[in-house]
Amino acid sequence: MITFSGRGREFTAPRTPFHTRIAYAAAPVTADQHAENIPGAPATLDWDATLRFRHHLWSYGFGVAEAMDTAQRGAGLDYPATRELIRRSAAEARAAGGAIVAGVGTDQLPAGPATIDDIRKAYAEQLADVQEAGAQPVLMCSRHLAAAATGPDDYRRVYGELLAEADGKVLLHWLGEAFDPALAGYWGGDEVVLSLIEEHAGKVEGIKLSLLDADREIAMRRSLPAGVRMYTGDDFHYPALIRGDSSGHSEALLGVLAVIAPPAAAAFRALDVSDTALYDRIMDATLPLARHLFASPTYHYKTGIVFLHWLAGHQDHLTMVGGAQAGRSPSHLLELMRLADQAGILPDADLASARARAWLTTVGLDR
Repeated sequence: MITFSGRGREFTAPRTPFHTRIAYAAAPVTADQHAENIPGAPATLDWDATLRFRHHLWSYGFGVAEAMDTAQRGAGLDYPATRELIRRSAAEARAAGGAIVAGVGTDQLPAGPATIDDIRKAYAEQLADVQEAGAQPVLMCSRHLAAAATGPDDYRRVYGELLAEADGKVLLHWLGEAFDPALAGYWGGDEVVLSLIEEHAGKVEGIKLSLLDADREIAMRRSLPAGVRMYTGDDFHYPALIRGDSSGHSEALLGVLAVIAPPAAAAFRALDVSDTALYDRIMDATLPLARHLFASPTYHYKTGIVFLHWLAGHQDHLTMVGGAQAGRSPSHLLELMRLADQAGILPDADLASARARAWLTTVGLDR
């Protein structure tokens, strides 16, 4: 029988926010367990639990990256629910004084072929929704554009027109095929996105890279125009990328931060006082958890995040929109429990133990 140490009690909400790094946690959503959140059904959320978790992230000093792939964009969260999520979260951010960015995509279009003009209009509609809500836009990769683009010029046209229409600065988002196989070959090469950023540097606050390739991220980071930030989305190598080197560092926009917020906030505060040894010690303890959480097939990591949120007490059930709770095996989740305890992300050992015992019984691993 698995037991938990209660190490998570070591990491309490900070009295002062960290300031030498910008960090957004890509937040998941909590489904309404009483609704028909099955594959193909419209998403129905538990709004109280969903928004309460965003306040949890703000209390630790993180910004919220809303309606990203962690929130099951393209994996159960339909656009009507997405638009309402962005509207509600942005309102909560204003009330709490918290930072928020929100994803802009094309997922209101039906699955299947779309014209470049239809894709541009869909992006523009979502851009207007995010700006009206009061969040900073994140221009996400589009499965429709990946399928329709015949070459780099199509990416330059669509993104160039969106950047021209944006009210202020936006973040670009490059999600690799490990997270979404439908995005293979996006942009057509690093030089394409770099040339786009250089041409529109006044409208690009930064780029979020989720390619799980640290060397490639560092190379692109060093090639960015002055004033344009790199945001790491690398859930395998984030400690070193955030710490940085003599030529710079990456900011953070990560799904794993939604799981490791308490220890990560302590690590960021250690960087504020240049205590890199403490930063390394805290962050390195979270890395085995992150690498297991995002193990192949990486796009099912969201199941593990929700499972850990339930274990930590952030929600009362394991139901996910689109029935995604079936995305990971019991053996995978069992190992995730052990690694979560080692990383110090379970604040209530008694609650975690009770829930673990119940879950182990239901999946037949209690022997």
